[in-house]
Amino acid sequence: MKIDTVIFDLGKVLIDWEPRRLFRKIFDDEEEMEYFLNNICTPDWNVQQDKGRLIADANELLIAQFPKYKDQIEAFYGRWEEMLGGPIQPTVDILTHLYQTKSHRIIALTNWSAETFPVALRDYPFLQFFEGILVSGDEGMIKPDLEIYDLVCKRYNIDPATAVFIDDSLKNIKGCEAYGMKGIHFKSGEQLRKELESLGVL
Repeated sequence: MKIDTVIFDLGKVLIDWEPRRLFRKIFDDEEEMEYFLNNICTPDWNVQQDKGRLIADANELLIAQFPKYKDQIEAFYGRWEEMLGGPIQPTVDILTHLYQTKSHRIIALTNWSAETFPVALRDYPFLQFFEGILVSGDEGMIKPDLEIYDLVCKRYNIDPATAVFIDDSLKNIKGCEAYGMKGIHFKSGEQLRKELESLGVL
């Protein structure tokens, strides 16, 4: 079936996000920084904020366990904007083309804290191109849970059989495919362009 809707993830697809960009300023020792990010402010801890947990509660939980790292834990969200590296321009160019040509519907589906997402809306004007943006932190659910793909399709009246979802996380792609949607595992703008061309989107 012909693709009529393109659904974009945001972080690491359209917006460069890397915690090490901040924590290299905070830690003098690379090994200690990696320990901190792999054992304290872990991806599993961070994703709970994407699912709706309040940042204040998340910080309190970790500081109780790791009081030595109180300042670094608070910096994760206190200096969160320093993790952002700007637009991933090749992908933004694809998004802009789809927006200008009106050839396909364009929707965003992101795992993102509801408390920090307003910063992205303020700083990245291309987010206004989307017909709709579903933010996990507002909904209390996250990718790759099937319920979030179901929600985005129902909210925006999308037929999953005629949609393609783009995400840098392979597990999120497997989730959308389990729901019945075509997925593209994002690795680069060039790779994305080729895959969208092969689907007749570009």
